[in-house]
Amino acid sequence: MSFEKRDLILVAGVCLLMLGLIPFMKTIYAVIIAAAIFFGIKVFVRSRQKYLKSKIGEGFCANCGEKIIFKKCPNCDKPEKI
Repeated sequence: MSFEKRDLILVAGVCLLMLGLIPFMKTIYAVIIAAAIFFGIKVFVRSRQKYLKSKIGEGFCANCGEKIIFKKCPNCDKPEKI
């Protein structure tokens, strides 16, 4: 798993959650729960990014919204018949 800038917000949030759990349970359990939440969110986000990347592919046409295939829009880049 690669570490990105936005992960700092996730780390800060999980640390604050851990600090909030410490008065109610032992510290080791709070650390385990915080680590599980952090890695659970990382795995979910990574799988979601892969799913979206497979659905989007090369992108969408700005004119009609069709999915781009081989760097051409199937609707807008059709050869015109004479």
